[in-house]
Amino acid sequence: ERVAAPAAAAAPMQSRDNYNRRVRIHNQTGWTMLRFYASDSRVDSWEEDMLGRDVLSAGASIMMNIDDGSGACLYDFKAEFTNGEVLTRMNVNVCQIADYYYTR
Repeated sequence: ERVAAPAAAAAPMQSRDNYNRRVRIHNQTGWTMLRFYASDSRVDSWEEDMLGRDVLSAGASIMMNIDDGSGACLYDFKAEFTNGEVLTRMNVNVCQIADYYYTR
């Protein structure tokens, strides 16, 4: 007999509006990205680091599901790099883009 996992544990939060909030983050800076944050633009604090224990090497990319279940499309992005740079971009519409590039 199979026992189904609870829905909350089986899948990340997802908004019910069918918008795709998956964004491929590209690191074209020449430095390793240590941390990446994406927070609902209506909130004044940063969510947890979406890379967790991982890093995003120079020249690499990673697919991120930015959906936090709130139905928001506008998110603020913050990336921190090994050279000390912290790049912040406000009001990124993750419902409309598929790729986001960090460049020099």
